[in-house]
Amino acid sequence: MRYAVLITGPAGAGKSTFTGAFLNHLRMAKRTAHLVNLDPAASATSFEFEPAIDIKDLVSLEDVMSELEYGPNGGLVYCFEYLMQNMDWLEEELGGFEDDYLIFDCPGQIELYTHHPFLPTLVQNLTRMGIRVCATYLIESQFMEDRYKFFSGVLSAMSAMVNLEIPWINIMSKMDLVTANPDDESGGARNGIRQRKDIARYLDPDPLLLATRRGQEGNTSNPRFHALNQAIVQLASLIEDHPLVSFLPLDLTNTDSLETVISHIDYTMQYGEDEEPKEPHDMDEGDFQDLE
Repeated sequence: MRYAVLITGPAGAGKSTFTGAFLNHLRMAKRTAHLVNLDPAASATSFEFEPAIDIKDLVSLEDVMSELEYGPNGGLVYCFEYLMQNMDWLEEELGGFEDDYLIFDCPGQIELYTHHPFLPTLVQNLTRMGIRVCATYLIESQFMEDRYKFFSGVLSAMSAMVNLEIPWINIMSKMDLVTANPDDESGGARNGIRQRKDIARYLDPDPLLLATRRGQEGNTSNPRFHALNQAIVQLASLIEDHPLVSFLPLDLTNTDSLETVISHIDYTMQYGEDEEPKEPHDMDEGDFQDLE
């Protein structure tokens, strides 16, 4: 059985860094894993490990922009539409991997996840090939500094989940840049000072965050925009009434944090459940001589 994990999310969320840490952890655990690059604009130096399959071997954004005179976004869409028309190339490239873990590093254009047909088509083809697929969606902890930006990230994650219709895990990345210590001089507070209780309101999104001022989470009074905020809260309450979105914290400086995320991915894909148990070696009388 082959397994595929799509690493998705907006630009700057830490997808490539997480992919490298993910691959390194699997290889340290003696598990066979390979990187598949789906970003036609990625440079070779952006990867910690060399991709086993690279979309740039089929089409690159640089060539599309120079030959067709497209802009970056239009060129990227063209690259994926070209790949959709040549899905047999990807199927041939994937044919050499058996019982392997494939990690797909995806680009950071949100429209590819929310409404473009490329990723659903890719998932359908991977499933047809007998590959179990799940996806992770990363947003960075800096989103917690702006509640409105955070909820836009929550809604984009939900939109991508609905679009792809596969097992899904949302990840709050760069948690090493959030600290609970106001006296921390290490620079770890770049993305804010947050207590554990406060962080929990973001990992399991709390719509009431929208009705409070920054730093005044316990005070819901905001007369000037009270009616607007209440309307937004009622809309956001759909998230709470239908809790499809929650986040796992990811701190790549903490091995336990990475292991927790990977174990959730394994569980989501039912990794290893189809494997046959290993039979013990046959024993004869000579195997017990040391016990006499």
